[in-house]
Amino acid sequence: MNFTIRKAVKSDMPSVLALIKQLAVFEKEPDAVEVTLEDLQNDGFGNTPAFECLVAEVDGKVEGTAIMFHRYSTWKGRILHLEDLVISEAMRGAGIGTALLDEVVKFGHSLGVRRINWEVINWNTPAINLYEKKGAHVLRDWNVVHLSEQGIKDYIANL
Repeated sequence: MNFTIRKAVKSDMPSVLALIKQLAVFEKEPDAVEVTLEDLQNDGFGNTPAFECLVAEVDGKVEGTAIMFHRYSTWKGRILHLEDLVISEAMRGAGIGTALLDEVVKFGHSLGVRRINWEVINWNTPAINLYEKKGAHVLRDWNVVHLSEQGIKDYIANL
């Protein structure tokens, strides 16, 4: 299969949003996506972009994406966070995910980061196997902590 991986442009964001929604369904959270097309376009392509985005195209159609942003670790210094790597359901298993991950790692290396990190849901065995095969360490003894928008408001109200 022939595909191309490139840096995303603003006009790719409708396709990226569709992939994000596919991921939410895959992860059994179909109503969890709050980000809008306008958010993606403004946050990714304004004066100070909040994220970097790569897309994978097959026959001119976006079939995969990797969304990442810069972070800072008190232990490591500059790191890159891979927020999501999503492949359309129809294209899973075609090597696009591996190719996108390769490009993310190359990008992180070009930045000189000391770590690239991301999360993977514990039942996504194919992804876990890929990551471990590529040399990543899946930390099974850490818990991810989220404070939702409502949680933030409640927290502030209780100060």
